[in-house]
Amino acid sequence: MADLRAGIIGYGTGGRVFHAPLVAATPGLSVAAIVTGNPARAEQAAADHPGAEILGDADELYSRGLDLVVISTPNRTHVPLALQAIEHGVPVVVDKPFAPTAAEAQRVIDAATAAGVGLTVFQNRRWDSDFRTVRKVLDSGELGEVFRFESRYDRWVPKLRDSWREFADPAEAGGLLYDLGAHIVDQALQLFGPVTEVYAELDKRREGSAVHDDVFVALTHANGVRSHLWTSALAATLNPRFRVLGNRATFTKYGLDVQEPQIKAGMKPGEPGWGVEPESDYGVLGTGDDTRRVPTETGQYEQFYLEVAAALRGEGAYPVDPASAVEALAVIEAAGVSGVERRVVPTPPRKG
Repeated sequence: MADLRAGIIGYGTGGRVFHAPLVAATPGLSVAAIVTGNPARAEQAAADHPGAEILGDADELYSRGLDLVVISTPNRTHVPLALQAIEHGVPVVVDKPFAPTAAEAQRVIDAATAAGVGLTVFQNRRWDSDFRTVRKVLDSGELGEVFRFESRYDRWVPKLRDSWREFADPAEAGGLLYDLGAHIVDQALQLFGPVTEVYAELDKRREGSAVHDDVFVALTHANGVRSHLWTSALAATLNPRFRVLGNRATFTKYGLDVQEPQIKAGMKPGEPGWGVEPESDYGVLGTGDDTRRVPTETGQYEQFYLEVAAALRGEGAYPVDPASAVEALAVIEAAGVSGVERRVVPTPPRKG
């Protein structure tokens, strides 16, 4: 059976580090075309994927007989590019954040549903090693009744970068609330379900910053769990990635998932050590001095495109329901209002 042919729009960090390598490593999928208007990136794409056609415009994709389009471009372009793919009847993967607003994301879903075209969102950090470990600990029941979930996704970027992510125009969906917040909000929703209230503190701490670069979001889930989420560009020391509190025990986990640096170093899924964290980063579970180390689950970014390929062949569902991304965007929008108005904001009722 011939490989399904994917076209990737954008060859910045997302396309080069995540999508193209993961597509290329997926049995039954191939990188058939890459779109970039940047000459240096086009040269890099040709060197990285010599079998792919390098194109300068997304309009050129749709005469190439593609089975899938992957959108990994600046946030403001996600919606129009996704709608273009849907209009051409080609299933589409959209990088996170799905759209600048929940309403725009829903518009894309409605278009895909009406056209009968496959659609999913690249929430790859559902397959992070540390997040998979948190799921395992929760499923074990050793924490008892969980009442608080803490998640930090920090960076140390004290100087502004020349990037659209630093632009203040709301259409850009820039700043950390949309960038890393799209991950940590999604993870909290995946673990503990719908949110009824949102409170946020959004600050611009770096000199000259036009977007929020130090963010705290508190979520009240419908089941009573509270999630406290942080992301900052000015975290100069290591903080716990996760801390989960229950009435029987606490789980604490340091260290970030290793798959991104592994891909950057040229490692591929399936190679020895792929997605495997060092023992020094194992989490700790227990009470007081009565604790034990919990081996970290193996990261599985490759699972996303394995499930996409299966869905394209009619053998399963797409890995991420885009409706879940709409729910996360509604929470992010509520956090934006809360941060400006300095109040707790109720979230819209969950559909269905």
